[in-house]
Amino acid sequence: MKTYLINLARRPDRLRQMLSQLSDLDLQVEIVAAIDARNMPDEVADRHFTAGGPLGPIPKGDKCCTLSHMRAWSMFLSSGDSHGLILEDDVLIDADAAHLLRETSWIPEGVGLLKIERFGPESQRVLLDDLVYAGDGRQIGRLRSRHTGAAAYIIDRETALKLLAWRERWSLPVDHMLFNPNNSPMAATLSPYQLTPAIARQSQTIGGATDIDPWRAEMRAMGSAHLKRSVVRGYYELRLLPSQLASWLTGESELVRVEAPARLASVGRR
Repeated sequence: MKTYLINLARRPDRLRQMLSQLSDLDLQVEIVAAIDARNMPDEVADRHFTAGGPLGPIPKGDKCCTLSHMRAWSMFLSSGDSHGLILEDDVLIDADAAHLLRETSWIPEGVGLLKIERFGPESQRVLLDDLVYAGDGRQIGRLRSRHTGAAAYIIDRETALKLLAWRERWSLPVDHMLFNPNNSPMAATLSPYQLTPAIARQSQTIGGATDIDPWRAEMRAMGSAHLKRSVVRGYYELRLLPSQLASWLTGESELVRVEAPARLASVGRR
């Protein structure tokens, strides 16, 4: 399985650190040139997205991040491989689990989108069902509640084709579209899964904060527009709560704390 590393050309510092880490882990890497919001004309980025959606307007940085993931899926499909590992350029990987990222025999049949990252606060729990043992003390479960972030996931050909064939304009950033069943119009079709303990986690030790923060800050500064966005987001986050609660109470699903990677790889500055 090949690794597709999304990297901005103006961030060679991140690229150096990621390549150092991935080389030490013996992962085969192909660089995906990320689409830079600084250089992308607004009208070009906007044509792929709706004016609003479950989270309100999508910041330009998130739009270009989404388009970068689309580029990675296209590159993966060109390879002819059955699965691809998609990474953003600020991820640390469990050094003891790198062997799982070189082959796919441990991934259950029917799992076409597998999030291998832990995201969010330590106390966060996610709702999972169809939990199965995946070896190495790990479990895989179907994601029934929000667990966003799209910095590390494994995708198969069928899922990549579905995403690239989506006929409508995107109404959400890529991480919500992939891993937020609460508001993603594609969630039922994609059927995303989660791995726990996770293999990867984003870290500011690689290049500091995300490069799309400035566009998110602009959105937060929009006063009433940001308030409206928060209200709409709250509605979508709660609308599945009754069915999720019923699923948990009947034992169909489990509230699981996605365990963090056990031993994160060191990152050099070569």
